[in-house]
Amino acid sequence: MLKPFSLFVGLRYSLARKHNLLLSFVSLISMLGVSLGVLILIVAMAVINGSITTLRDEALKSVPHATVSGSDLNQNWTDVRSLALNSASVLAAAPFIEGEATITHQGETGFIRVRGIDPKLELPVNESARSVFQELITQLNETENGIILGAQLAGQLGVYSNTDVSILGLRSLLDRQLDDSLGFDVLGFADFGLYGNNNIALVKLETAQKLFENDPGVSLQLRLRVDDVDNAGQIASEALADAPQLEVAPWNAVQASLFNALNMEKFLTTFMLLMIVVIGAVNIISTLVMVVSDKSADIAILRTMGASRQTIMQIFILQGLVAGTIGTGIGAVLGVGLANNITNISLGLERFVNSTFEGANIYLLSHLETEVNFMEVYIVCALALLVCFLATLYPAYRASCVQPAEVLRYE
Repeated sequence: MLKPFSLFVGLRYSLARKHNLLLSFVSLISMLGVSLGVLILIVAMAVINGSITTLRDEALKSVPHATVSGSDLNQNWTDVRSLALNSASVLAAAPFIEGEATITHQGETGFIRVRGIDPKLELPVNESARSVFQELITQLNETENGIILGAQLAGQLGVYSNTDVSILGLRSLLDRQLDDSLGFDVLGFADFGLYGNNNIALVKLETAQKLFENDPGVSLQLRLRVDDVDNAGQIASEALADAPQLEVAPWNAVQASLFNALNMEKFLTTFMLLMIVVIGAVNIISTLVMVVSDKSADIAILRTMGASRQTIMQIFILQGLVAGTIGTGIGAVLGVGLANNITNISLGLERFVNSTFEGANIYLLSHLETEVNFMEVYIVCALALLVCFLATLYPAYRASCVQPAEVLRYE
């Protein structure tokens, strides 16, 4: 099969040129630079994706997928709940009320968020409901003034199960209405995630309404669980399109400051690591400049045989892209492999070091979670190839400017 002339010559210069140790070494360094940059970029983005997913899962243990609020929700929350459940994407819905309060136990006082729930409707909206949590919710339904504390909160206050605690709403505290405090029996402890374990407590909905009856800033809301967490806001808005007076707040809006910071960190990390690819591309520039100098006689001969300046540029662009493509391909394969197996690799390295060196006690990040997004892998590869392409333009332009008469005069 006939190949385009520029492609044939470019591949021949790349794969079948005379052995030049300096050119071969610089070309190898340029490919390794591109490979290393692509590899590190893919691994770093996989680690950040895994961290974001882990933090999201932790946040959703205490934050609803979507929260529905409105002034009329106290009277018609059952109708709104039925309306939301008409959508196939809404898996469950339950009412709740949440306000700031103080908790006191044996002289220890702390500020908490008291969440009043309907025990009969709560379990379906809690995606991480384990058997222990289910038992606690069942006890809460059967206990008049029961309370479930976050594990870390209980530890801070030195609270144990079947212990009495006193709760006072923040508004009542500010108004010095200390007689409004209510006593509760601690039923047990639950996992409310990284951001809720130290300040969340669950009580019955009716009890919470009584606790916060003097606080105008606390009102009943509706908690929705959806099948697509990433599109929770859109799903909730579409499900409640017939009730425009209601406000919908998805989880990523409630936790916007945290996840915006993580996404900004991801962007800045990607930008900085892309500089490694740029360094590899700089080596491609130096390699091609040396090739142009080495092949100036060949370029002159090609020009005298009728090759245009555009053809000469294409030859050296293709030659540079060969190194960039090989480097990008190697980096992508190794990066995806390393990202998917980084936990096993760290465990193997940990065992090797501890067994090789006597008394060694090395512990690596064996719990590190990674998540490879192949769309991001494609974007990284495309950016690497674009950088390599841009790096070939100047040397290719210099090659196209070679004057045959000047070069062949001394041949």
